[in-house]
Amino acid sequence: MIPNLLEIQNLSIRFQTENGPFEAVKNISLSLKAGASLALVGESGSGKSVTALSLTRLLPSPPAEITGGDIRFQGQSVLAMKPRQLRAIRGGEIAYVFQEPSTSLNPVYSIRSQIAEAIRLHRPDVTDVDAEIIRWLTTVGIVQPDKRMHDYPHQLSGGMQQRAMIAMALSSRPSLLVADEPTTALDVTIQAQILNELKHLRTEFNMGLILITHNIAIIRGLCDRIAVMFRGEIVEYGDTEEVLRNPQHPYTQALIACVPKLGSKEKRLKTINYSWLEKS
Repeated sequence: MIPNLLEIQNLSIRFQTENGPFEAVKNISLSLKAGASLALVGESGSGKSVTALSLTRLLPSPPAEITGGDIRFQGQSVLAMKPRQLRAIRGGEIAYVFQEPSTSLNPVYSIRSQIAEAIRLHRPDVTDVDAEIIRWLTTVGIVQPDKRMHDYPHQLSGGMQQRAMIAMALSSRPSLLVADEPTTALDVTIQAQILNELKHLRTEFNMGLILITHNIAIIRGLCDRIAVMFRGEIVEYGDTEEVLRNPQHPYTQALIACVPKLGSKEKRLKTINYSWLEKS
């Protein structure tokens, strides 16, 4: 039996604050097979990004502290890894695409310099770095990559910046790509292009994908499974189509109800009513 690419087992994460300890993630368990995709869905503050950063122990400690559970990547415990092993998987085996490319890209270095650094660090066997950079910029749909790779981040549009971030993440040929709200700052047309690109790349390279989003409308057709997070806990977990078609938890039902529907005659968008909390 082929082991899962990623397994999160009863993970709990606490932050020390001025007002005392805060439980950001509470006893969650997830798994992901190689080449599969998972959506982590929930409002801001539900624990999605904290969970994602914990996969490579990127959370600053202190104030963050993993208080329970384990994270296993390719059968190995991430929590037991030594610094050298962590450096190998950070950006190499597990790559990230963050939601604000304008702040994630270094403004004083060209796109070429930033992608080249990732290639040299994680794929030292590559001899023609420029050719590899052009290949990945072409893969993510950037026109005239031989010219645009010499541009600086401020010379690119938001959509092109995000594509450059994806190219940088993919250039290390990761086994798992974590996309944290990758379309938040983009218009609807560019959002669709980026999501279609992620879907195509995942299939082409048999790459695992974790998509973190608060927008439940964008995951259908992109993610195989969905985990709905609320206040640090997973309240619903299962096949994406099944969950979206027949949500069982009141919070999932509320999230789906908030999605605007084409042709709807309602004058106001629905918002989440937390009255069910008092009954639970």
